[in-house]
Amino acid sequence: MKPNYTSTISFLLIVFTIYWSITSLLPSKISDLNTPKNEFSTERALLHLKEITKKPHYIGTAEHTKVKNYLIKELEKLGLQVETQNQIAINKKWRAAVKAQNIIARIKGTETGKAVVLLSHYDSAVHSSYGASDDGSGVVTILEGVRAFLETGKKPKNDIIILFVDAEEIGLLGAAAFVNHHAWAKDIGLVLNFEARGSGGPSYMLLETNGGNKELIQAFKKAKPKFPVANSLMYSIYKMLPNDTDLTVFREEGNLNGFNFAFIDDHFDYHTAQDTYENLDRNTLEQQGDYLVTMLNYFANNNLENLNATTDDVYFSFPKLGLITYPFSWIIFLFIFGAILFFGITFTGVQKMKLTTPAMFAGFKPFLGAMFVGVILAIFGWKLLKIIHPQYNDILHGFTYNGHLYIAAFVALTLGITFRFYQHYFKKYSAANLLVAPLFIWGVINLLIVIYLKGASFFIFPVYLALATLAMLLFSKRSRKFKIVISTFLALPTLIVFAPLIKMFPIGLGLKMLAVSTAFTVLLFGLLVPVIKKIRNTKKLSYLFLGIGILALITASFQSSYNKTRKKPTSLVYIVDADTNEAYFASYETTVNDYTKTYLGEDPTKGSFNKNVLDSKYKTNYKLYKKTDVIPLKAPLIHKLKDTIVGTQRQIHLQIIPQRKTNRMEILANNVVYLNSFKVNGVTLPKGINTEFRKTLLSYYFTEQNEFLDLEFSLSVKEKLDLILYDTAYDLLTNQQLQVKPRTNNTIFPTPFVVNDATVIKKKINL
Repeated sequence: MKPNYTSTISFLLIVFTIYWSITSLLPSKISDLNTPKNEFSTERALLHLKEITKKPHYIGTAEHTKVKNYLIKELEKLGLQVETQNQIAINKKWRAAVKAQNIIARIKGTETGKAVVLLSHYDSAVHSSYGASDDGSGVVTILEGVRAFLETGKKPKNDIIILFVDAEEIGLLGAAAFVNHHAWAKDIGLVLNFEARGSGGPSYMLLETNGGNKELIQAFKKAKPKFPVANSLMYSIYKMLPNDTDLTVFREEGNLNGFNFAFIDDHFDYHTAQDTYENLDRNTLEQQGDYLVTMLNYFANNNLENLNATTDDVYFSFPKLGLITYPFSWIIFLFIFGAILFFGITFTGVQKMKLTTPAMFAGFKPFLGAMFVGVILAIFGWKLLKIIHPQYNDILHGFTYNGHLYIAAFVALTLGITFRFYQHYFKKYSAANLLVAPLFIWGVINLLIVIYLKGASFFIFPVYLALATLAMLLFSKRSRKFKIVISTFLALPTLIVFAPLIKMFPIGLGLKMLAVSTAFTVLLFGLLVPVIKKIRNTKKLSYLFLGIGILALITASFQSSYNKTRKKPTSLVYIVDADTNEAYFASYETTVNDYTKTYLGEDPTKGSFNKNVLDSKYKTNYKLYKKTDVIPLKAPLIHKLKDTIVGTQRQIHLQIIPQRKTNRMEILANNVVYLNSFKVNGVTLPKGINTEFRKTLLSYYFTEQNEFLDLEFSLSVKEKLDLILYDTAYDLLTNQQLQVKPRTNNTIFPTPFVVNDATVIKKKINL
């Protein structure tokens, strides 16, 4: 076999490995209805999913009650005694509150140790999501997993608590109700939470712990899930991000450890009317089922008392091998030893005249040049695309329907640019000389990781593999074909672990993270230089990848418009200011469309009619509004039952009574307020926690007829109170006075993450 054939085969092997590294993260087939009854069946789980996702079932709706009753009935069919916990709960961070209705059952174990909790939430996002992925997938995974477990007839050693919490979507309130008010909370040793932030893709394992992760990670390895996807980089980043799950409440308020199992791909379906039974990835559900079965079988029968740890492990998953781990205490040693090897090998290479200082320094030019251009291209390219396609600005979470094409486009363009940068250098310098620069940059990255982000310390392993390649190139006397083959096989483990990260960051954090993907692309390319250099016609490869990138951009452009399966988010709200007797239609969209222009007109006012408006997940404000006729919406009654001064404290007691079918009341402050005590419908926010109230004083959700809001709070007499009440009902499309038509165009749907399809009454609270 000639060397150029060897190089071609090596290149194709690299391409196949990258493809396999991504596709191997999920099961390739699902378990059907013929699966033995004592095993998990995805198709059996889907039968439940179809039932509970017929309509949106956000808290306070009749459909929410139907889903609750269905789940109770299904648990009772399994022979379990089911309890419903009805409890007012308050989120300490955001001051959301509601009377939550948690569904709870317990399987008794044969021993008296701690219990394992199977956790998921059964409410869907307000107000148009069908909740199939988030979090119907978690609910049915637990239902089917528990059924299969009971079918085995085996008695667990530990108690198993099945907990379907309520009101997760409005502030993790069901979890707070359980942790702070239910007697079983003190019995818990571990929590397994099943979640979703998209409708497909691999499910990642993310830890929640107040201490170290060592014991949890070692237990996870012993449980032996078939398709584990996890690494300590995600664990470290997750701890720094503001995103919370129900499990966060268990950790923060109950000091309990646990695992999140959550998938994030197809992010465009998240919290939308497209989060449906049909759109849920079946292979993802199969993976969730595998996590549930393996974790439950292990933790139901092993000691849960010893899962606390003071030390952390670095870990990453490897297909077929499972989780690879080592302690944090190795990090500095591995870095120092790697640095010694790098300088030792390069020094010896110079001594033996296999490396030269000018050639090694020359290797930085194409590597850093390609990285700089790739990153700049991604940053400004994405900004330019949002100008060319302004409709992307309406997708608040930042991942478009054609987002995968954009990832492919910018990665391909970066590869084309990188090949172009290296073309001259491949001819002039040896592979060994060109490998030094990428190795040095990887070393610098690892130094920063040692200092700032220890969870990413597995980044040292590509360095060791590349050092082995460099040593072979310098000191082996074997044939060129042999060196190409060995270089290829030494690079494959790096690609298997790191190639999926190129896709993961923009999927999880939005297309603004495309620059991370392009940087990773160049970093991996640098380590592949010994293989790629031997390929003839790298110029043609440059053109090939540039062509692929341009083709992907063109294809993405053709797919940038909306259709039946890729619907446009639209928003419309009617607001009445009860104090000024003025009314407005408002929208979070940047431009009007055929639906909203009926109410906003062809040329609405840009911006917001009021700076202090209802908050949204992504901090977005109204972008368009138009003054309109006032209709007589019934404003809530505000009764001041008490307003007294005791010493230096002002004590206030209010009752706010809705005069219509209100879904939500929000009290906003026009100034920063410091409260010394705060009580909502008899439940007190603990003292000393979040006493500083910025903007949102409280968001209360109504779930029952004749329900009212009772507030008691105290503050310093020096404090100024300037409060506004927003009374919100999701009745815009059913209000007979407004006669707003429902969306008939099947290419549009309600914008998620914001108050939408609602009538809102704004009223000042006079204190």
